Amino acid sequence: MKIETVQKWVASVILFHVGSVPAVSLAVYSIGFAAHDRGRGIGLWLMSGVIGLATIAGMRLIHRRNPLSWWLIFGILPTVITGFWMF
Repeated sequence: MKIETVQKWVASVILFHVGSVPAVSLAVYSIGFAAHDRGRGIGLWLMSGVIGLATIAGMRLIHRRNPLSWWLIFGILPTVITGFWMF
């Protein structure tokens, strides 16, 4: 295996961890904030979606693929799941 391939995968895994932890955390925290302050909860909820989308798009760009693909669904998955409790 080429060293460039390994570097791409290592960078992707690091980006996935760095991006998914805040996305999931914000999505979960948005449920609690929405109970007291609806606007703040929705803001956190939307930010979790943006961070998730940026994370998946960044991973696609690391591998020199088109960032617009159906894989972006996984970026908004925490937002979609917590939307059930938000609304």
